[in-house]
Amino acid sequence: MSHPTATPDAVVEAYVATWNETDPARRRAGLAAAWTETGIYRDPVMASDGPAWIDAMLAGVQAKFPGFVLKRTSKVDAHGGSLGGPSCGPAGLYLRFAWSLGPADGPSVVEGVDFCTLAPDGRLASVVGFIDKMPG
Repeated sequence: MSHPTATPDAVVEAYVATWNETDPARRRAGLAAAWTETGIYRDPVMASDGPAWIDAMLAGVQAKFPGFVLKRTSKVDAHGGSLGGPSCGPAGLYLRFAWSLGPADGPSVVEGVDFCTLAPDGRLASVVGFIDKMPG
C-alpha cells in the first residue's frame, strides 16, 4: 500500500513543511507522515537518525534562525522506479531539489541541494544535503 505523499512533489512539500513548522506537535506529526522510522538526515554540519532526532535538529535550526523559512527553489527531479504501483503514477525512488533558507521576506542566507531516497511506501528513507552558499 502506498503512502499518501508518494508523488515526488508531495514528498518534498511535506519535507519542506516540517522545516517550517514551529508547533512541536504538528512538526512531529509531519515528520511521522513524511519519514520512515529509520530515516536519516545528513549535511555538512548536521546529522540525525530517526524522526525524533530530526525533530530535535529542526527545532535547533528554528531556535538558531528564528523567522527563517526553507523554500524549494527548483523543480523536483525524480528517477529510479515507481512507488505504490500503477495508481501512484511515475514517482521516483531518488529525488533531488534545490532549496534556500532565509528570512521570510528577505534574501536567502543558506542555499543548497538535497538528494533523497524513498522507501517503498513513498516516505523519506534518507536526505543528504549539500550546501552551496553559507555565511562566514
